[in-house]
Amino acid sequence: MPSKKISSKFAQTLKQLQNANKISATTLAALSGLNKHDLPAFAEAWTHISTTRRRHIAQRMVEMAEQDFKLDFEMLFRYFLNDEDAQVRTAGIEGLWESEDAALVKPMIGFLRSDPDAGVRAAAADALGRLMLLAEYGRLREGQAELIGEALLATTRSSFEDLTVRCRAVEALAYWSNEIVREVIEAAYEDDAPEMRASAIAAMGHTADEMWRQITQDELDSPDPRMRFEAARASGELENRAATERLIELLDDTDREVQSAAITALGQIGGRAAKRALTQAAQSDDEVLSALADDALQELEFNAGSDLLLFDIRTNELSEEDQDIEGDL
Repeated sequence: MPSKKISSKFAQTLKQLQNANKISATTLAALSGLNKHDLPAFAEAWTHISTTRRRHIAQRMVEMAEQDFKLDFEMLFRYFLNDEDAQVRTAGIEGLWESEDAALVKPMIGFLRSDPDAGVRAAAADALGRLMLLAEYGRLREGQAELIGEALLATTRSSFEDLTVRCRAVEALAYWSNEIVREVIEAAYEDDAPEMRASAIAAMGHTADEMWRQITQDELDSPDPRMRFEAARASGELENRAATERLIELLDDTDREVQSAAITALGQIGGRAAKRALTQAAQSDDEVLSALADDALQELEFNAGSDLLLFDIRTNELSEEDQDIEGDL
């Protein structure tokens, strides 16, 4: 162990990490807020933990951090980036998802370009998409968007890169406000690989560009559940109210992920019909869909500052309910 003295409580936590028994959430939570002074002791203990156990610990930390925002494992997630195991490195990248540190840009580009594991490269592409979005919002240094964009663009064009990595790069690149993005998405949509076409639909939603509304709406009728799933998510991101009726129908889709995406999309789009459908879904005996519908209704209510969420914008005839309202005015 390092010569620097550590607290008895921290020493006990490190012993529990190395113990062969099951690791409790309490033990991992004790590592929240770890500081630089304690990191050497953690690093020493980490070297004595098996690869399988390290993977489990790293992934549990990611899950716990997602569930409880008070937990702070950022120091450890950064440490995991240098682990010899690809799954631990991937967990480190995923754990840093909420970080807005511009210093992460170059390391993530490094992972994307040269990590030997495709899973790590794919995770890096996802992370760069998040950083690209921050750059577009002006929350990173000038020039960072171009740096990220060039790295992602090179990946999408690489004939040697793994398909999954190229798919993630297309989706991440979509956040870039550069004209080349449209060409990349169009090419991806015409690709022979179903995975790439699905990523093209996802990318369309990420652009927030209304020009993609019709394509994503049409794909809600795709026989491929992957396409329906991405189309539903994209319809929500694009706030395509014209897709509302079809999204409501997808609440009865045979694929659970498609159902979930449709619920989320209805919460993003809003409108009277969407609210009625979500209210009905929230009363369902299906506990999973009911909970998702509740979340979607909360988002709808959160965005209810605009009258657009109270009254449908229609270019066709008014519904009977609207005619009644109009007659009372």
